[in-house]
Amino acid sequence: MTANTTAAAATAAAPLRLAVVVGSNRDGRVGGVVADWFVGQARAGAWEVDVVDLADTPLPAVLVPPGTSDAPEVVGLGARLAAADAFAVVTPEYNHSFPAVLKHAIDLFREEWRAKPVAFVSYGGMGGGLRAVEQLRLVFAELHAVSMRDSVSFHGVWSLFDQDGVPVDEAGTNAAAKGMLGQLDWWGRTLRDGRAVRPYDV
Repeated sequence: MTANTTAAAATAAAPLRLAVVVGSNRDGRVGGVVADWFVGQARAGAWEVDVVDLADTPLPAVLVPPGTSDAPEVVGLGARLAAADAFAVVTPEYNHSFPAVLKHAIDLFREEWRAKPVAFVSYGGMGGGLRAVEQLRLVFAELHAVSMRDSVSFHGVWSLFDQDGVPVDEAGTNAAAKGMLGQLDWWGRTLRDGRAVRPYDV
């Protein structure tokens, strides 16, 4: 067995690294509850999870072109995103779209997103955040990321979790997360293997 074959086998067997981006920094948000539940589901599936909570991640007020900032907070966040094999974005819907802080965080980077899969967990009122997800699909497509077909959405989220942060419909909700994470796992492994063999530079 060659050294390259051994390295490729080790990479394929390694756990996938998932960055869960919590996309709201609004006071009184319910996003923390949703994110905590989802992170639990991911960790139960043996993912290595890094929670990137934008409420705790200071970013510069002025947007600069991707890859040009030397601000420590941007460099640090970029390293975390670059280390991820896959992403899950937890987002509410504000005025039929996603939060400004989330777009700001996305636009600071480019290479970190490329040729990686992205899943979505959305929440809101009657729409369940789905309009935010549809717009995020367009944004990530422009960044050469691959969005998962299935998403998890919480319609009327304020009545869907108990006081301990457990979904009221625990079986159905957990099943939806498991299905989406299965898609993310397939794409995460396939794209990680592909990048290892042939860097994505198109």
